[in-house]
Amino acid sequence: MPKTNLLEVGDRAPLFTLLNQDGKKIRLTDYKDKKNIVLIFYPGDMTPGCTMQLCAVRDDWSKFELKNTEVFGVNHGDAASHKTFVKKYTFPFPLLIDKDKKVSEKYGALKRLFKAKIIKRSVVVVGKDGKILFIKNGMPKNSDILKVL
Repeated sequence: MPKTNLLEVGDRAPLFTLLNQDGKKIRLTDYKDKKNIVLIFYPGDMTPGCTMQLCAVRDDWSKFELKNTEVFGVNHGDAASHKTFVKKYTFPFPLLIDKDKKVSEKYGALKRLFKAKIIKRSVVVVGKDGKILFIKNGMPKNSDILKVL
């Protein structure tokens, strides 16, 4: 049976290297066998839905830490935009810059809107072994994300 999604639970997560809002390189391989990763793909900094979603993760931060998990927000915004967003809402996790949207595309987090490709809200959890544990479009509850960790 052919796959309906680009990625599914059990698939190996696509590798990536992206800069965070402070210019630090974040590589998925740096976390292999060390930490689980939650990637939150979101359309835009300072937008109502994205702010609500990322603030909910911030508010549950200690629960993610107890699960030995790193969280990264991912979108095409630049460092200045991400820095402002992180500072305003005191996010304890970095925001990654996917300027060309290639990582978002690899993870199936793009949709076409007219002629543009925009990032669609989705969450991917990558286990310490590098395999996808959870993948869902939209805004899944933190409790559902934490259950798989």
